Amino acid sequence: MIAVIDYGMGNLRSVAKALEAVGAETKVTSNAKDIGEASAIVLPGVGAFARGIENLEKLDVLPAMFKAIGEGKPFLGICLGLQLLFTESQEHGIYKGLDIIQGKVKRFRIQDSGFRIHDSRLKIPHMGWNTVECKMQNAKCKIFENIPDNSYFYFVHSYYVEPRDKDVVVATTEYGTEFTSAVNKDNIWGVQFHPEKSGELGLKILENFVKSVIRI
Repeated sequence: MIAVIDYGMGNLRSVAKALEAVGAETKVTSNAKDIGEASAIVLPGVGAFARGIENLEKLDVLPAMFKAIGEGKPFLGICLGLQLLFTESQEHGIYKGLDIIQGKVKRFRIQDSGFRIHDSRLKIPHMGWNTVECKMQNAKCKIFENIPDNSYFYFVHSYYVEPRDKDVVVATTEYGTEFTSAVNKDNIWGVQFHPEKSGELGLKILENFVKSVIRI
């Protein structure tokens, strides 16, 4: 069973349905016992970083989540779920994250000189389809297995992650600047885009993650 953590941040049912479409048994849950018994964990989410951390702490699911990660269970963070893994966020102040992956969550800066396309200023949030370029042709990229490079995925975000250790960067995307759109550290994966909203290729990402439950 794959536990999809429900902490009140976004439509988690769509993620669960997408996982089920590729053969996974899922449970949308905010129960620490379910997380402990799961074979893998998915942390989706959209919304404010500070509220996401606050909700996870109030639900008291973090000890079970940390324990599952420490035991080597596959973990996937999606959008806000990726950002929460980092040390801190600069969203409306400085807020501490889970510090599972060291680095910062930063806002796109529209004043940057590169933040233009065809002489028009790019908009924030970064919303819509964009390409993802895999940087590592090895096991770190296994959630991109059988997916052509520079394939399009669906994004909705105003902030992006900046890992301290560049070795965890699996894929990048261009939007005024090059930013990290996928990471991998041991049994932990994270994507900034929404695979559940990205059609067949998004389902392939989730299918590859589901396969990792068997492989690890």
